[in-house]
Parts: sequence; C-alpha cells; structure tokens
Amino acid sequence: MIAPDYCLTMARYNRWQNRAVIVAAETLDAVARRKARGAFWGSISGTLSHLLWGDLVWMSRFDGGPRPAVGMADSAAAWDDWDDWRRDRQDADARIVEWARRLTVAELSGDLYWYSGLQGRSVSRPKALCVAHFFNHQTHHRGQVHAMLTAAGARPGDTDLFLMPDEADWM
Repeated sequence: MIAPDYCLTMARYNRWQNRAVIVAAETLDAVARRKARGAFWGSISGTLSHLLWGDLVWMSRFDGGPRPAVGMADSAAAWDDWDDWRRDRQDADARIVEWARRLTVAELSGDLYWYSGLQGRSVSRPKALCVAHFFNHQTHHRGQVHAMLTAAGARPGDTDLFLMPDEADWM
C-alpha cells in the first residue's frame, strides 16, 4: 500500500506545510486566530490544536511515545497558548520526521492494535492504512486552516507537494 520513502516524503511535507501555516497565522493576532469561523473545530487555533492532538495520538500508537492527556472532545482547546502550541507543533514535526526516517517495510506490515476512546473498544487495522490515514488527516485539517487563513487575509503559500523544496533549502 505505502512504503517508507512515501512516509518520509509525507513527514517532510507535513513539516514544510506546518511551518508555512505558522508564518501565515502569526500575521494574525490571537483574537483573529481564535475567531469562530464555522469550521468543525471552530477556529484556526482550534483546528490547529485538534490537528496536533491527532498527530500525537497517532504517533503514540506508532512509536509508543507520549500522547495528549485530553480526549478528542477537548482537542480543540488542548493548546490555549500560541507559543506552547508552536513549540509542541515543531517538536511533533521533528518526531514525525525522525520516526519516518527509521521506518521499515516490516513496520508497515501487519495490523496495529489500540484501544479507541472514540469507539469505546479495542480496534485493529492494517498498519499501512493507519499511517496513510495519519498523513491524510493532516492534509485534511491543514486544508481547512488554509481556507480560514486565506479568508482572514493571511497568505499561507503554496501547498502542492511537487513544489516542496529540497530539505537542504529549508531545514
């Protein structure tokens, strides 16, 4: 289904896009970032908070590392402070890239097992499907943020994967 090289490309893309979102969002003040904009997670800040929450939940399943202390219902408010969110976002992006750098074909094989608080039961799905969902979830919510940033007058920049610069050009 997917391969380690694909995962590394998507991890790099995630970090590149999150950096662009941070730059664009910082052209707005805190009130504008928190303004309700009709998105499922409410605001730019709420959607970004949920996205980081989701990344950390999935990474805890993939690498056994820490996960957020709150459940999905509280994910939009998990990071109230912009500076804390930005720091944790950048740390998560580094964690994701390092995980993807070490990923092997064998680690994408078989099933992933976890307890889903959302479903209230144990779940298993193919690991490769879960990793594909992880990257798709990022892109989905970042697309919502991109639209909200654009509507608020910010300019998040290019999002096309083929336009991602070489790592040496932006790291």
